[in-house]
Order: sequence, then structure tokens, then C-alpha cells
Amino acid sequence: MGIRTLLDLTGKVALVTGGSRGIGLQMAQALGEMGARVAITARKQEELDDAAAHLGEQGIACHTIAANLIESAAIPGIVDEVDARWGPVDILVNNAGNNWAAPAEDYPDEGWRRVMSLNVDAGFFLSREVARRAMIPRKNGKIINIASIAGLYGNPPAWRLNTIAYNTSKGALVQMTRALAAEWGPHNINVNAICPGFFPSRMSQVTLDRIGRSVLELTPLQRLGGDEDLKGAVVFFASEASRHVTGQVLAVDGGCTVV
Repeated sequence: MGIRTLLDLTGKVALVTGGSRGIGLQMAQALGEMGARVAITARKQEELDDAAAHLGEQGIACHTIAANLIESAAIPGIVDEVDARWGPVDILVNNAGNNWAAPAEDYPDEGWRRVMSLNVDAGFFLSREVARRAMIPRKNGKIINIASIAGLYGNPPAWRLNTIAYNTSKGALVQMTRALAAEWGPHNINVNAICPGFFPSRMSQVTLDRIGRSVLELTPLQRLGGDEDLKGAVVFFASEASRHVTGQVLAVDGGCTVV
């Protein structure tokens, strides 16, 4: 099988959470460019409409689902809607996430629960739903968890990020990736994780305004992530090119974690 065939996603159904903007939209576009039929979720319908218009301009078929993944009762309905529109999910990208900054000693219960509910619980509940309804019965599937380099180490003290729940949640996603890969491997389901470094976004911009220069100084490639930098990684993990890769964690960070 040639490499173009291995990377081809024609006819596959991909569900990307948090897909209305930022890296979620970038990854949805990459999967669509390779032929997948794409469904994206987010909380705000207007942002989903903008994303669908953008993807449509690229010739990518897209279905939007407005949902709050913190509400676990909404998850079966999301899978129902994708199945009704495109068919069973072949590729799941768990990208939706949030953050709440506060010193660890003063971290509020509400903030902790909110971050964990979206960053960890929703990813597992959706993976469970898709696996048992679509992937396990068909003995095939690709799950890609979007963690973060924040899940691989603590924050430099000088940065004063105060993101204990975010770091913990992304570390949990890394370990969930490994555990699910081991458990679902016999069903021919590949589970891998991507750990982005610093990408400019609505959520990260305030932080980058403050520590962006320091981040660049600690990054061997001396640049932040851009609009094309996650496309190759997500297509690789979504395609047959990664058929013998599972339980792995790929940092896409310009080399930040190696130094």
C-alpha cells in the first residue's frame, strides 16, 4: 500500500470536539482535506456556523453540533446525531478543554471540578460511548486525545501560571491514552495523544502576552505553533499510516520539552 493510500481518509467519519476554532478547527480541516466527513462540537452555535462556513470554503463537508460536554447526559445524543448524519464514528478527536488559573493553595473547588469535568471526564465518556457503539462492534477505530505539554511537567516558577487543575487534567489524559490503548488494542482501536506546546489562541493569548518572549527563548525552533503545525500529526494518528502505533504521546512544541 502506497503512502498516499495509507494517509487517505476518504469515507471516514471524524468527530472533533472543541472544533469551532483554534487548534480544533485546524485539525478538523486537516481531516477533511484528507477526505473525512467531519462533525464538530462546541458550545456556541454562532462559532460553529463560522467554522462550518470556513470549512465549506475549503470544500469540506461538515456537520455541527452545539453541546456542552460538561453535561455528560448530552454525550449519547452527540453520537446519535453523528451516526444519523454521516454514519458510525471512525475517528474521535477529544480536543475540547478549558482552564482556570489560581494558586494551588487557594484553588476553588468549582474551578477544579469544571476543568476536570471537561478535560478528563468528557473525553472518557465520549470515548466510551463511541467505542462501545461504533468501534468495538466493527473492530476498528482511531481515538486521538489532545493533551498538552503541561501534562508532561510542572510549570516553571517564573511563569506564575497557577494552572494546577489544567496540568493535572492533561497528565490524566496522557495516562488515559495509555490505559485505553492497552485495553482496546485487541479490538483494533488505536488510542494516541498529541501534546501541543504554545499555540496562540483565545485561551492562551493573555498568557503569551506575558511570557511569550520567555517561551521562545526556551523553544529550540524559536517560534510558537502555527495554523499548519498540528495537521500532519492528527492525520497520521487518524490514518492507516499509524496502524501499528498506539498508546503513544507526541509533543508538538517546537522542541520545548527536550530542553
